[in-house]
Amino acid sequence: MTRLDELVSRLGSNNVVIQTHNFPDPDAIASAFGLQYLLSTRKIPSDIVYFGKIDKFTFRLMADELHITIFPADEYEGVEDDYVINVDGQKNNANFTDLAGQEIACIDHHPWVTTYQYGFVDHRIVGACATIITEYFTENDIAIPKDVATALLYAIKVDTQNFTKGVTEADIQAFSLLNPLADQALILRLDSNELTIDDLRAYGAAIQNLYADDGVGFVHIPFECPDRLIAMVSNFILSLDCVVLSIVYAERNGGIKFSIRSELPDMKAGDLAHLALAGLGDGGGHPMIAGGLIFPEDMGKLGDHPDELIRERFLSTLHGMGIDPKQLAQL
Repeated sequence: MTRLDELVSRLGSNNVVIQTHNFPDPDAIASAFGLQYLLSTRKIPSDIVYFGKIDKFTFRLMADELHITIFPADEYEGVEDDYVINVDGQKNNANFTDLAGQEIACIDHHPWVTTYQYGFVDHRIVGACATIITEYFTENDIAIPKDVATALLYAIKVDTQNFTKGVTEADIQAFSLLNPLADQALILRLDSNELTIDDLRAYGAAIQNLYADDGVGFVHIPFECPDRLIAMVSNFILSLDCVVLSIVYAERNGGIKFSIRSELPDMKAGDLAHLALAGLGDGGGHPMIAGGLIFPEDMGKLGDHPDELIRERFLSTLHGMGIDPKQLAQL
């Protein structure tokens, strides 16, 4: 029995909903789209649902051009009898809002943090969740339509930052399979529409507000930003020759959203986020890429000088992990 067959055996006759993480990125959208097609080959209809919004022009263009139907949760009438499949994230994580229905399955590539007991789990540490979905096609000898191949290929490129972050052999094999099947002209168009005017405002704020301390770059963006923009600025700060760890944050719905990027081989960024934000919110992620939140109800704990407290928390956490910030620039 393949993993797709095992998943299908768990679904029965219930209505199926595929839920991405909040504010879905190309990997979440493509993984859900690919899974939706796979289920359709087994005569199982499904809907794709998300919380938040698709907040980047390129991501909306991807969904439109590839004919991906994806519903905002506030426009979707789910019921408690629905079977929900979580893709590219896990129930009870900070970026996964509960949806009506029973979470029956999870397909994800992030470090496993949830204590929720799914009926079916396919968890693998690979560069993109889309790589896992691609393997479902090959394991079951299912031809990949051009739209699906394009979505999956673009997702892998984005989530691995063009094969420079977290790449595994499985991602490379998926790329080799998808590349000749995908619409290369559309992928080029998506790659060339990365920046908007709001993006430039955020980069400008990053340049003005950068606080660098022996290899650690902190940036407070002084206005609300979507997740993907905070992540883009974090990548930008990490590209500076004097920075090996970037910590970028901005206000979000009364709280604070963090994006962390690391070039430190002996430190896991997800652990740093989790420990530094303990008691204020939550954090986690991959060894080199992580995120976190300070919850609105805990904002008062930051006091009158929140930036100083945030820097102090992260730097002291680094010390506690056995890493001396003064030596970071030489690592």
